[in-house]
Amino acid sequence: MDTNVNMEKLVSLAKRRGFVFQGSEIYGGLAGTWDYGPYGVELKENIKRLWWDIFVHGRQDMYGVDAAILMNQEVWKASGHTGAGFADPLVECQKCRRRFRADHIGWTDNAGKVVHREGVKCPECSGELGGVQQFNLMFKTFVGPTSHEEYQPEGSEHDRNDNGSYSVTDLNPERHYITYDPDAISYLRPETAQGMFVNFKNVLDSLHPQLPFGMAQIGKAFRNEIAPRDFIFRTREFEQMEIEYFVREENWKESFNEWKELMLDWMYMLGLPAERVHELEVPEDERAHYSKRTVDFEFDFPFGRKELYGLAYRTDFDLKNHMEHTGVDLHYTDPATGEKLVPHVIEPTFGLDRTVLAVLASAYDEDELGGEKRTVLRLPAAIAPVRAAVFPLLKNKPELVEKAREVFNSLKKEMRVEFDDNGNIGKRYRRQDEIGTPYCVTIDFETLEDGTVTVRNRDTGAQERVSIAELASHIQEQF
Repeated sequence: MDTNVNMEKLVSLAKRRGFVFQGSEIYGGLAGTWDYGPYGVELKENIKRLWWDIFVHGRQDMYGVDAAILMNQEVWKASGHTGAGFADPLVECQKCRRRFRADHIGWTDNAGKVVHREGVKCPECSGELGGVQQFNLMFKTFVGPTSHEEYQPEGSEHDRNDNGSYSVTDLNPERHYITYDPDAISYLRPETAQGMFVNFKNVLDSLHPQLPFGMAQIGKAFRNEIAPRDFIFRTREFEQMEIEYFVREENWKESFNEWKELMLDWMYMLGLPAERVHELEVPEDERAHYSKRTVDFEFDFPFGRKELYGLAYRTDFDLKNHMEHTGVDLHYTDPATGEKLVPHVIEPTFGLDRTVLAVLASAYDEDELGGEKRTVLRLPAAIAPVRAAVFPLLKNKPELVEKAREVFNSLKKEMRVEFDDNGNIGKRYRRQDEIGTPYCVTIDFETLEDGTVTVRNRDTGAQERVSIAELASHIQEQF
């Protein structure tokens, strides 16, 4: 692991080798959006698959769901997301009109609370900054073909119609007006948690789980960040791996500590060095409105120590609020005693994009092998985008290429493999090292004679001869 890795190196490698690209790049990009390329998709999917295998398939008390991104707007009123509790402090430069999060430009006191600070100027143009406004982070949208908002022309007036809808009437009669129905408002979900809470009763009725049990989900969430930054760390569209674990109130501390250890085990499994992972007990005045206790797991990224994951004790806040707003009974009934109760919730949250970034930062290394400098991603074999690459020693020898294809076709039934005959053998090794491929398999003239191949280890460069018949099992044993 290269402890001196910087973001410039990571971003360069990510683009050069097809892990991550700027969103809408040929149009100049769109701030806070990133596209995963062929190897980035494989890495991300492998992380998701491993997470699901461990936390869902590996347990008997976990149930997976995949809730809709668009939800009834009343969900977000009940959860508190439409209020001040889900807003960031925004300041605007009076000169260049750039907008910033107040707490990111020094407008905080010693306790971290946002305060107006005289003398703090715009980071871009040194202009004067206006007052703090609360900016809600949810993306608003409209559901239905007749309920939409196209644009607000300059010099227009807002009117509320008798039926409760709104219209924008252009002062220039040659331009059109727009209308929308307030009941058609929806939001791109800012978190995946509420999709599990609103399906709590459905899971109870269909599967009859007994406490404690959990619901797990992997999915996209969206937040209109004022200042997205640091590559894929803070984005406007991101993916979460999240669990809502339902327990009796008297058991929450025990369950909280169990999940804390499980989350640490997961991070070490991904290859994150223990010395770069830190636990932070979040003080009461900085916790989310629903949390009675929160522990943040921070990681030493190249740009500083920042939050990677979170573990929160949400009490019974969400289920009670949804009961109050809907009138639907969300009590759990103990099958043995008939006791009815509203479960409390432990919530482990894993940001997938931040996981990818932490994994890349941990795996990145620069060393010297065979007298040559190289860049290598020392990814754990279980999540590497490619587990083995197959080479013919010489691409202009049909018998070697044919045999290499035969080996490749056999291996790909067992694992994710890649066929590579581009450039000399040294260049192929360097390319696969940067991709993070644990093993390279070379078919040479000796292969044609005795049915063995050369297997080269990514991390050490060590090579050994392995029979084709035992090749798949030999590689699988290393995982």
